[in-house]
Amino acid sequence: MRKTMRPTLVAGLTAASALALVFSTPALSAAAVPAPLAASASVLGSGGDLASPEKKEIAMQLVSSAENSSLDWKKQYSYIEDIGDGRGYTAGIIGFCSGTGDMLELVQAYTKSVPDNPLAKFLPALEKVNGSDSHEGLGSAFESAWKEAAGTEEFQSAQNSERDRVYFDPAVNQGKSDGLGALGQFVYYDAIVMHGPGTSSDSFGGIRDAALSKAKPPAQGGDETAYLKAFLDARKVVMKQEEAHADTSRVDTEQLVFLNDGNLDLHTPLKWKVYGDPYEIN
Repeated sequence: MRKTMRPTLVAGLTAASALALVFSTPALSAAAVPAPLAASASVLGSGGDLASPEKKEIAMQLVSSAENSSLDWKKQYSYIEDIGDGRGYTAGIIGFCSGTGDMLELVQAYTKSVPDNPLAKFLPALEKVNGSDSHEGLGSAFESAWKEAAGTEEFQSAQNSERDRVYFDPAVNQGKSDGLGALGQFVYYDAIVMHGPGTSSDSFGGIRDAALSKAKPPAQGGDETAYLKAFLDARKVVMKQEEAHADTSRVDTEQLVFLNDGNLDLHTPLKWKVYGDPYEIN
């Protein structure tokens, strides 16, 4: 069960989140998302590329430990439930929500590539409930269809693609632009998963702005560790503003553990805790 979810990305749930929709869900604003950089120039600080296959797998496991209390992130394609956070259904490998727009966009993309799929008939209902916690037109039939679709390579690929397009790639590209190594890129990714892209104070962009007001990233001549601590401090302030995010252990007993150990490249072995549960990647 997911113990925490990012704030809504659509108007109608919180006023602050509505501000994040200046550019809609798909990615950060043009100003906030740099174009991908060449590998030789992308990381100015500690080194490491979270987009490499080995590091990306680590990132998926780290997020899954917090979102699903499991390192087996691939088992989450079929996950779907309403966790009572006001965002409708939460489902899949990154917590796509029926109330925040990203689930709708996922099913639209999936249906574009696979028109005859179990979820296609629910598109009108998903459009109708977007921005609310309603299950109207969805319910148990939708849950069953989601699980059926999740058994196919096509829907798994669609989930992977939307995860990368909306969350992973923008976070990694911004991290590289800021001169951060693999750990810093992951810190960005985990933040955008929970808080969503945007420019409001409770979004990824707002948290980054708050950090930049306290410290400079390596790309601006700053110290990487000091900057990441400023970012995590700013994130914790935002997390504590919402009950669903009030437990900051994914920062305190995970990311700060790696940072305080000087593991800026996010190399294994890794040991951490989330919500008191221990995890390890060798």
